[in-house]
Amino acid sequence: MTSSDYVHKTISLAPMAGISDLPFRTICRELGADYATSEMIASRTELWGSVKSKSRLCFHDEVSPRVLQLVGSEPQTMALAASMAEVNGADVVDINMGCPAKKVCGKAAGSALLRDENLVRRILDAVVSAVDIPVTLKIRTGWDASFKNGVTIASIAEKAGISSLAVHGRTRACGFSGVAEHGTVAQIKTMSNIRIVGNGDILGLSSAKKIFDETGVDGIMLGRAARGNPWIFSEIRSGLEGKNWKPPTVFERLQVMLRHLSAIHGHYGLNRGVRIARKHIGWYLEFFPDGQMVKKMFNTLSLARDQIKFLLDYEESFYVEKNA
Repeated sequence: MTSSDYVHKTISLAPMAGISDLPFRTICRELGADYATSEMIASRTELWGSVKSKSRLCFHDEVSPRVLQLVGSEPQTMALAASMAEVNGADVVDINMGCPAKKVCGKAAGSALLRDENLVRRILDAVVSAVDIPVTLKIRTGWDASFKNGVTIASIAEKAGISSLAVHGRTRACGFSGVAEHGTVAQIKTMSNIRIVGNGDILGLSSAKKIFDETGVDGIMLGRAARGNPWIFSEIRSGLEGKNWKPPTVFERLQVMLRHLSAIHGHYGLNRGVRIARKHIGWYLEFFPDGQMVKKMFNTLSLARDQIKFLLDYEESFYVEKNA
């Protein structure tokens, strides 16, 4: 493919529980992600009044498209939740049939649904019929190596009216171990007339280009590779289009970290925000030479103002070193 062939391909942030919250989605969008899917939220709307659900349902002034992911296993419950998500401001409803977590699969949701193709059909039909906004779906290639039915699920999804399908190149049994295979993704792309997005082990420009070239997918979705490195979206985009990309300086990284930290405190409140900030800032710090040591120090802080001061002091230390 030539650089012009990549212009209309999308590069997005994958939904990740406990990670792809509003502050992180906002940062990723600012740094090049075409769209960012929310953390999964349970389809049982009676639970939406909880603190955790409220933070996940909160869109505020998030840039469109606002994509909210639902997880559940009962068609009408999913349909009602999708309808309420639309009312709450979602531009797109995404259905989770890819999560491999035991607590999700144990409730016959997430990737466990792939074992029941009839139930998949009923859920998709119900949700698509319940809303006027696009409905997308995220799946794995199947339950395990002996039950790899991603191609069949893709056909069901297209017939149900799903507008876009994201496929993680692992079965549920794989979890996140081993190497993702995108042969199934390529098969699905070949037989589908809807938009197909590839996901799994996309770690940078070379792996992004490889999946585009080998599968012909319309977009890619990055998950773990974006943690602490939201610049990866612009890096991949620039590389695909043959443009020069300049990595962020230490000071540019720290400025984004401070902005992200402040957004976390504002979104979750100071007490909860301090705890949640530790993992996000920790991921950023892994890209610094002394990151592991600094991360340990940062994780001892229990006040929001101390976290902010710590990063400001850390930034100042680089200025001193630069001008020494």
